[in-house]
Amino acid sequence: MPKHSETRHLPYTPEQMFDMVADIGRYPEFLPWVSAMRVRSDSDTETVADMIVGFKGLRETFTSRVAKQRPHSINVDYIDGPLKYLRNEWRFRAEEGGCAVDFSVDFAFKNRVFEMLAGQVFGTALRRMIGAFEDRARKLYGSNSSSAHNAA
Repeated sequence: MPKHSETRHLPYTPEQMFDMVADIGRYPEFLPWVSAMRVRSDSDTETVADMIVGFKGLRETFTSRVAKQRPHSINVDYIDGPLKYLRNEWRFRAEEGGCAVDFSVDFAFKNRVFEMLAGQVFGTALRRMIGAFEDRARKLYGSNSSSAHNAA
């Protein structure tokens, strides 16, 4: 059952980071292994969407409910797919020069084979995905705090 938490200090505002993470329809543009997103419903406070993920010939669809509290937090709760459960949380806290992004994910697969495969590649996959979010923020908002704050 992979689980991970970390905090990153980034030169962007909480609003910028919130907007980027909440824009799940764009995930296929920059997140590895995400081949499509299908948004079922979307409002200022909640999104329900299907994420289609492909990895080494496997293709799975995950349905999640995304609760949004702009600009402070995004909570992802699993609805349906190949997992027993999934909990993903994002917290955005203003700090001098940008914001702190608290990220945590906890999940387990229904299938033991998937669970074993996930355990073997979890660290590498997580680093690639976190890096993809950071690269996306740089692309959208610039690479330093002055340009990040001016882009808001």
